[in-house]
Amino acid sequence: MTEILARPSASGPSDVAETTPATTPETTTKPALARSLGLLGAVLLTLSCLTPASSLFVIVPGLFATQGTGTALTLAIAGILCVGVAFCYSELGTLIPSAGGEYAMVGSLLGRVSGWLTFFLSGVVAFVIPPIIAIGTGQYLHAAIPGLPVNGAATGAVVMAASTAMGVFDLRANAWITGVFLVLEVVASAVVAFLGFTHTHTHTSASALLHPVVSDGHHSSALPFATIMVGLAVALFALQGFTTAVYLAEEITEPRRHVSRAVLWTLGLGAAVIIVPTVAITLGADGPGALTGDAFDLIGMVKVWSNSAVGSFVALCIAAAIVNAAIVMVIQNSRILFASARDRAWPAPVNRALGTVSQRFGAPWVATLAVGTPGTALCFAPVDTLNGITGVAVAGLYLIVAVAALGARRGGYKAKTAWRMPLWPAVPVLVIASLLGLLFELWRTQPSDLYWTLGATAAAALYWVLYLRPRGDTRWVIDADPGER
Repeated sequence: MTEILARPSASGPSDVAETTPATTPETTTKPALARSLGLLGAVLLTLSCLTPASSLFVIVPGLFATQGTGTALTLAIAGILCVGVAFCYSELGTLIPSAGGEYAMVGSLLGRVSGWLTFFLSGVVAFVIPPIIAIGTGQYLHAAIPGLPVNGAATGAVVMAASTAMGVFDLRANAWITGVFLVLEVVASAVVAFLGFTHTHTHTSASALLHPVVSDGHHSSALPFATIMVGLAVALFALQGFTTAVYLAEEITEPRRHVSRAVLWTLGLGAAVIIVPTVAITLGADGPGALTGDAFDLIGMVKVWSNSAVGSFVALCIAAAIVNAAIVMVIQNSRILFASARDRAWPAPVNRALGTVSQRFGAPWVATLAVGTPGTALCFAPVDTLNGITGVAVAGLYLIVAVAALGARRGGYKAKTAWRMPLWPAVPVLVIASLLGLLFELWRTQPSDLYWTLGATAAAALYWVLYLRPRGDTRWVIDADPGER
């Protein structure tokens, strides 16, 4: 296999990041990313982007508030649905290995306008999720060091800025840096799981996991099915990130073998790190009332189960996990923006800037800054609104990828070498039906989040109509085969 490398400059470490004029999106020679990432590095980066500990400690507490003892069940249902999603991503990611991820896959199979709207949805996820996660850093730093003031927005902004700086470095170096953080977050999750299982309360029986109840602080009642469906959107958000491997397909060696493995291994490992401690927390809590509302205090539980030192250690590991997630998400999201410039989605000067690849580190450093800067500003936006919009966008992304998977074995793509999912086309059909049901339930119970997302998507469609469509020969020319593999 011929490798495509964005090679470091031979001048030495004093070189500044720059790109020669021959490697801009407006010329015949397109910029290439360094193919230097093996399977282990891809799994480390992808698992770090899923950041199971951040999901466990930042997103799952919000699930407990609405799902009660059914939180683990809701996550398990989401995990089963994600297996079908992972099959779709694995097949399409090896069929069309591109840094553009979903939009390159969908655009190649369903057409340019579908690819553009998919790019927009992935952009919503790309810009919104990192600050949501980063804001949680302050809470856990305060829990670890009580003297520190709690300012989630300011702390999140600092985390986002630092993560952006890290994102311009060599991808392989970042894989090992994030791998160290990943070990810390897995250790924290294991500690919480061990303490929860060894302090199981008689107030919460194991049957409550399969027959969930939710408490308003005074009374407990059975969890309605409709509530589980709404919680499923947040659960999908909690497990989101296993698809990152498709964005790294141009930088992974032997992508047709390793991309699918990275996707599936990450989903399995990430789901275990999230769901097992969730079960332990549920059983270790002092009844359903301790899981909902203001009563839920995970670090407080850990300190009761052990001591303050262990609680502080877990809180520090959680903070490290959040930083880890922010770094990897900035790396992932910059690749999406880089690929859009290479496919000429913007006016020529913008394409040239976003398509710049560092000769020293082989990374799209301008695109990295373009992702990290607004992400830093979004740390000061209302978190509840960002959460709701992100849940809808993630469901929408999975839906359109599943639709594209139905067309992955027709025409010229039928004969191409790729990882092929079992039980096709039943798997994508079931995924489509499930996600349509979820979006319908969200429209019925929480329509505002759906309307905000649809409104923003309409604005993206307007850009297509006014700028991209009239320039169909020169703009938004999706490259489904960016280099030899």
